Amino acid sequence: MSVELVRLATTGSVDDGKSTLIGRMLYDTKQIFQDQMEAIELASKNRGTDYVDLALLTDGLRAEREQGITIDVAYRYFATPKRKFVLADTPGHIQYTRNMVTGASTADIALVLVDARAGILEQTRRHAFIASLLRVPHLVLCVNKMDLVDYSEERYNEIVEEFTEFATRLDIHDLRFVPVSALHGDNVVDESERTPWYAGPSVLHLLENIYVASDRNLIDVRFPVQYVVRPHRMEYQDYRGYAGTVVGGVLKPGDDVRVLPSGFEGKIKGIDTYDGPVDEAVPPMSVTIRLENDLDISRGDMICRPHNQPEVGQDIDAMVCWLTDASSLRRGAKYAIKHTTRWARALVGDLRYRLDINTLHRDEEADLLSLNEIGRIRLRTTQPLFYDEYRRNRETGSFILVDESTNATVAAGMILGAAQ
Repeated sequence: MSVELVRLATTGSVDDGKSTLIGRMLYDTKQIFQDQMEAIELASKNRGTDYVDLALLTDGLRAEREQGITIDVAYRYFATPKRKFVLADTPGHIQYTRNMVTGASTADIALVLVDARAGILEQTRRHAFIASLLRVPHLVLCVNKMDLVDYSEERYNEIVEEFTEFATRLDIHDLRFVPVSALHGDNVVDESERTPWYAGPSVLHLLENIYVASDRNLIDVRFPVQYVVRPHRMEYQDYRGYAGTVVGGVLKPGDDVRVLPSGFEGKIKGIDTYDGPVDEAVPPMSVTIRLENDLDISRGDMICRPHNQPEVGQDIDAMVCWLTDASSLRRGAKYAIKHTTRWARALVGDLRYRLDINTLHRDEEADLLSLNEIGRIRLRTTQPLFYDEYRRNRETGSFILVDESTNATVAAGMILGAAQ
C-alpha cells in the first residue's frame, strides 16, 4: 500500500512564525541532517541570536536571511509513517501575495498562522480569503507565540472567536484551531503540558489524520493529454500511448472513453506507469493510457467519459489574481492562456468588479487590476476550452494568462462558468 501524499501551505502575516513552524516540525520529526543543523546553528550565531533559528531551514535566499523574512515560496519535503508531505512556505508581505497564491493553489491543507499578541491582521484575512477562493479544502488556524502571552486560554479564545466570525463570510468547509509555540515546540509535533486547557490534537496529528481523499473529484473522468508516446526502438514499434496526469475520476482498462475536441470514442487497452502496468488510475497519478483503436490524439486534447464531458466553450466567466507590477489588466487586452495542457489566446471582455480583499466589497466602477488585486472578468478564447467550474475541479477549472511580449505569467484564474 502506497503512502498518501498531502500538499501543505503555510500562510499568514509577516513575522507570525510560518518558517519557524516548518523548521520546528522538521526538527521534531528528525527530518534534518546533521550538516543542515550545524549550518543553521552557525547562521543563527552569526545573526546574533541566542537560540537556533529554525526558520533558516526554509529561508534559503540571501535576502531572506539578511532581512529575516520569507520572499519566495520555499518547498520542503518530509514524511511520517502515515503520510508524505510537500510543504510550501509562502511569504507574508503584501507585495508577495502572488507568491502566496502560487504556493496555496495546489494545497490540500493550509496552515494559517496568527501571532497571539497581534491577533487577526489584515494580511491574515487576505490570506484566509485567498485560500478559500482557491478552495483549499482544509484550514488550520495556528495561534502561534503562545509563550509570549503566558499560554493564555482567554487570549486564544478571543482570536478563535474573531476568526470564526470572519470565516462565516468565506467558503471554508473544514476549519480547525491549535494553540502553538513554534519556537518551543508546543503542540507542533507533540501535545504540550503548558496548555492543559486545550484538549485537541497537535498540528502534526491533524496533518496526518485530516481526510483528504474525498477532496479529489473521483466522479468526472478528466485526462488532459500532455504527450504522445511513440518509442523508436524496434521492440516497441507498435506502442502508442498518451501520457498525462489524471485530474479527475477513475480510469480502468476496458473503460469506454471519448476524446475532445474530435468526439471520437475508444476503449482503454491498458494503463502504464513508471513502475509498470496498473489496474486503475486516480488523481493525481501520472500515467500513459493505451487505447484499443488508433485515434488522432495530440497534446491539448482531453480524454473523458462518453456521457460525462466537461464544458466546452470560448466565453468564460472567471476570477483572476493579477500577478505582475509591470502592467495592469484592462478591458480589451490580449494574452496567451494556458488551460490544462492546452494553449490558446484570450481577449479580456469585461472587468465586472474588483474585489476588496479586506472588506469583501465589490467595486463595480473599477477599470483595471493591478499587482495582487483580484477581480471578476469575462474572457473570450480563440479555441474552445474543455473546462469544469473551479469549485468542481481545481485542475480543469484553473488557468494562467501569459504576456506574449515578455513571456511572463501575469494572472492566475479560476473559472466560474460560461459567460452570460
